[in-house]
Amino acid sequence: MNALNKISYGLYVLTTNFDGVDNGCIINTVTQVADNPGRIMISVNNANYTCELLKKSKKFNVSVLTESAPFEIFKRFGFVSGRTNNKFQSTEGIFRSENNCFVIMENCNSYISGKITDMIDLGSHTVFFAETTFSYVFNEDPSVTYSYYHSNIKPKSATDNKKGYRCEICGFVYEGDSLPEDYVCPICKHGVADFKKI
Repeated sequence: MNALNKISYGLYVLTTNFDGVDNGCIINTVTQVADNPGRIMISVNNANYTCELLKKSKKFNVSVLTESAPFEIFKRFGFVSGRTNNKFQSTEGIFRSENNCFVIMENCNSYISGKITDMIDLGSHTVFFAETTFSYVFNEDPSVTYSYYHSNIKPKSATDNKKGYRCEICGFVYEGDSLPEDYVCPICKHGVADFKKI
């Protein structure tokens, strides 16, 4: 896992709309897989409500976050569930694109619209392959990386001094001598592979 943590990841807001229901979540895996025709791949945690809606809607937008993104945007789209919270209660700095999914403009440098052509369930996550139907660049601000987020955006808290296992995705700390093999983070729904002993 240490070597896998060295892979460069960005952070993105993934949005979808199905049957009048909007939702979005933070993801860290968006990859161009072909250029003719344009294809991208995204990976989404199966526990996320966005993943459930995405499997039905077959359409999405990915807004590329920049280094200026405040922690609030990660809390809004990454630490609460759309099953119980309306993540789009405020639509300031947000608009609907042609595919009827929301686009985040504030603290983003671009967005990509996708139409799903295939999906593979990998257990904890589903990988979606999509045709890029539209894209637009707002500005040339640097995209935020996962490393930059942990070093410069995510606040340090009292949990940094706890002993146990820390979720590398959201920072939740499981206090205990051993982490159950089937444990799932109560905040971001990632499994034991994303926890590190502290």
